[in-house]
Amino acid sequence: MKKLMPSATALVLGGGVIGLFSALALRRAGFQVRLLERGLIGRQASWAGGGILSPLYPWRAPEPVWQLAADSLLVYPELCRELAEATGVDPEWTASGMAVFDAEQRAEARQWSRRAGAAVEERDLAQGALGPAPALWLPWVAQVRNPRLCRALHLFVAQAGVRCEEQMGELRLSGDGRQAIVLDTRGDRHDADVIVVAAGAWSTGLLRGLGWELPIQPVKGQMILLRGAPGLLGNIVLMKGRYLIPRRDGRILVGSTLEPDAGFDLQTDPAAAADLRNFAARLLPPGAPVELERHWAGIRPGTTDGCPIIAAHPLLDNLYINAGHYRNGLTLAPASAERLRDAVLAGVASSP
Repeated sequence: MKKLMPSATALVLGGGVIGLFSALALRRAGFQVRLLERGLIGRQASWAGGGILSPLYPWRAPEPVWQLAADSLLVYPELCRELAEATGVDPEWTASGMAVFDAEQRAEARQWSRRAGAAVEERDLAQGALGPAPALWLPWVAQVRNPRLCRALHLFVAQAGVRCEEQMGELRLSGDGRQAIVLDTRGDRHDADVIVVAAGAWSTGLLRGLGWELPIQPVKGQMILLRGAPGLLGNIVLMKGRYLIPRRDGRILVGSTLEPDAGFDLQTDPAAAADLRNFAARLLPPGAPVELERHWAGIRPGTTDGCPIIAAHPLLDNLYINAGHYRNGLTLAPASAERLRDAVLAGVASSP
């Protein structure tokens, strides 16, 4: 392999968990790394999601997605301990377990469990107004508190020597021979030996001007946050595509809507909040004292086949993409960053 020069530079576009993990992986590989974020670091899909560290229905996930998930889940416990110790911000990795009240999927889940080597148990569980009901129990499913994970990662990558720049506004990619360059809103040019697009649903717009049309589309989702007492809900609950996620302090996340035709609209809809709250009422203990604390929307980067795109540009030697993780960005981020790093190093090795 061609030896990496100490002065080799990398530019990561996007400050969500995918961009942060990618920047960290490249820094540890020896690059001098800058990360550019159009707004605030960690404030888009990475902040808006629920933090479940598993595809919602892992037996339905494409095989490449599950492989990335399995690799990432192995590193998350120690990674979160390291982040908390180094930054003072605890991402609250918690082995919650997940109960799936979609018993009609038990045959598919059983087959997947044997194939993947991941436990799926069948139990009758009492859950709110459902009472005792058939459920699939996944004891290995964990969660992180994703806003805290983003804050910890931001601090951690900065400590590692990554230069993080926020509020850059709309960035633009252009070609210069066989090299990509970045132009900011002032018209200033940013060059690097390696440029990585990790801008989630905004990645398609960045790359379209270079003739690289990728099947990444924005998919809006709305969630609510309920304030309850610690211990009110002991584990993650999933039913009919929606879920409850208990935090350590008693807050409960309820999500989420799927709105594939909303574009980049981040407006919230009171009817969606009411629908989510009614869903929560079915699964929480009757009369549970909970209050609506917050309601928000986020934009997921969906792909046609449900798989992220981690690849080199077919024509520009220094351009790569790590995007399109849909609902699984946090789950897949560590392994996706390693895959991206390996592609970059392979490109460096093959360059003249």
